[in-house]
Amino acid sequence: MKLIIQIPCFNEAEALPVTLKDLPREVPGFDSVEWLVINDGSSDGTAGVALANGVDHVISFTKNQGLARAFLAGLDGCIKLGADVIINTDADNQYMAADIPLLVAPILAGRADVVIGARPINDIKSFSLTKKILQKAGSSVVRFVSKTNIPDAPSGFRAITREAAMRLNVFNDYTYTLETIIQAGQKNIATVSVPVRVNSTLRPSRLVKSSSSYIGKSLITIVRIFVVYKAFRFFMSVGLTALLLGIIGGIRYLCYYVTSGGAGHVQSLILSSILLGIGFQTILTAFLADLLAVNRRLMEDIQYRIKKQELPEVTENPSGGKNSYNKLQ
Repeated sequence: MKLIIQIPCFNEAEALPVTLKDLPREVPGFDSVEWLVINDGSSDGTAGVALANGVDHVISFTKNQGLARAFLAGLDGCIKLGADVIINTDADNQYMAADIPLLVAPILAGRADVVIGARPINDIKSFSLTKKILQKAGSSVVRFVSKTNIPDAPSGFRAITREAAMRLNVFNDYTYTLETIIQAGQKNIATVSVPVRVNSTLRPSRLVKSSSSYIGKSLITIVRIFVVYKAFRFFMSVGLTALLLGIIGGIRYLCYYVTSGGAGHVQSLILSSILLGIGFQTILTAFLADLLAVNRRLMEDIQYRIKKQELPEVTENPSGGKNSYNKLQ
């Protein structure tokens, strides 16, 4: 069995050597362990630093694509390189590489296809109180939508089988962490969590530029999760609420009309009519969104079948040297 450890990188020439120094070359249960770096449009020579420090494969974007696309590009590269299991970790050495055997243990035992490393959030001193609260809130939303029991959904330290990797997609440009767990839950991919340790911080988070920015993007991400993966429930709830308010307003106007002829309450009738119209339109949108969700699932199934057909075309480097790939964007 082959294990590939992938690391998405954007201008990580300084931190990457520290991270690579701790990565294992042997993991119990695997015949080989390889490293892959996704160079996401770096301008500081990250790709060269990666190859100089023993990285086996480098996928390079000429322009920064963002963490989500870099993550997916890594999965695609690992699949084509014949990985049976893929480990994703951060370039800032946040996660302890010594816990990789713990991360892959549920997969080797046949209990899971996706394993998320759960950090001790309350004990991480570099996390502000706001970030800790949002981390927990985001994880709660993910647990509700995905019907999984993952305590640390934003964690990027995770192990994924090849089969699961071929089924995952990300539509959010900000991050892949929440969405991939939701997809795993909705596609009945066995997902579990194991506690992992963290190292001291090498640099500030690239995703969290400020508390206000993080709050805004997190809230948008959570709303989009509901709209994309619970579209019918989301729009139906909004539609039924507007419809109910419209009915209440209409009943109120009828009461005034019966008792006093309705004089002076035409505004209530107009508002009720508007709410009823919005309610009916939103309920119709719910059904259309449900049809789109069915179409998305069909397209994902086609994508999965295409990836399965490409599996025999595994690219190996017979010379044993370093591989470098370029994705021109």
